[in-house]
Amino acid sequence: MKSIVFSLLTILFMSSNEIIPQQPSLFYIHREPTVKSATPPLLLLLHGTGSNEEDLFSFADQLPGKFLVVSIRAPYTIERGSYTWYELRFENGKPISNNVQAEQSRKTLLAFIEQLKGKHDFDASQVYLCGFSQGGIMSYSVALTAPEKIKGIAIMSGRLLDDVKTNVAAKEQLKKLSIFVSHGTKDNVLNVQYARDAKTYLESLGLTPLYKEYPEAHTISREMFADLLKWLNQ
Repeated sequence: MKSIVFSLLTILFMSSNEIIPQQPSLFYIHREPTVKSATPPLLLLLHGTGSNEEDLFSFADQLPGKFLVVSIRAPYTIERGSYTWYELRFENGKPISNNVQAEQSRKTLLAFIEQLKGKHDFDASQVYLCGFSQGGIMSYSVALTAPEKIKGIAIMSGRLLDDVKTNVAAKEQLKKLSIFVSHGTKDNVLNVQYARDAKTYLESLGLTPLYKEYPEAHTISREMFADLLKWLNQ
């Protein structure tokens, strides 16, 4: 009798696991595609440090209608309404990152993409990341280490963490990755040289990013956004 009860409980437990999908590990808001498709491409928006999921989502309605647009809140809280992917400070004008937190956020984002499959229908072979500043940094980190999960990345005023380079995937795995890099030449937060160095590094991996510079500060200019839309519509 005990074995029968144990078996029934086991079946119920297994059934429960099958019908209750794992909840996404990060808070997000989303826009459904306006161009109807059973499996639309997915566009993940990653905000910069000190901001939140509402920031880049403010132009969600202007993004191509084919995309399921998901804007994610970073996991670490600075204060109410202000979040970060990892702790950051500046010394002598140079950014100093909490690399442990940055690595954890990279893993969390990869897990989030898998978890999202239980909440939304999308084409897992058409996943794009679009990040500004620290969100761009995380986009580099995710895509270059797990290119089998990512179709393309749009980097706006970001940089590439040195620690990520030790975990970058093989050139053969990276060759299908589409990359758009944009940066302001008057950026006084992350100098444009970070973008130029990233471009050189990407090219050393056999990649050919679409690279654009603008006479702007640390911001998303109208021209930058227009070029982003062109890239997304390719």
